[in-house]
Amino acid sequence: MTVVSAQRRGSLLGVVDRFWRKSGYRMTAINNDVDVPAIYARTEDGFQVGLIVADRGQVHLDVISPCVSYSEVAHSTRQATASLDPAAESIPRPNIHSDFWSAETPEVGVTSSARD
Repeated sequence: MTVVSAQRRGSLLGVVDRFWRKSGYRMTAINNDVDVPAIYARTEDGFQVGLIVADRGQVHLDVISPCVSYSEVAHSTRQATASLDPAAESIPRPNIHSDFWSAETPEVGVTSSARD
C-alpha cells in the first residue's frame, strides 16, 4: 500500500472528491480532522462510500450497499495471493513510497489533472 504523507492527504481527498462529484455522487459529509480526514458520499443508486485516511496514512475505502435480496455467493475459485507478515500488527501498514503521494513537502504547481 502506498504511503500517503500528512502533507498530501488533503490532495488525495480533493482528487477523490472531485471525481465522485463528477460521477454524480452526492457528498454527505466531509471531515477535515488533521489526524483522520475523511469524505463520505452517496451514489445515485444508493451506495454509500467513504474514504478515510487513518493511522500512518492508511487509506480505507468503505462501501455500504443499499438493501438487496439474499442470493447465493459462490466460493472463490482462487486462493488469496496477498500475504500478511507474521510480525505485522492486525492490519497491514503502508510500505510503498510514491514520489508524489509520499512526499513530505506541500504540493506546489501540480494540477489535479496530473494526478487524476
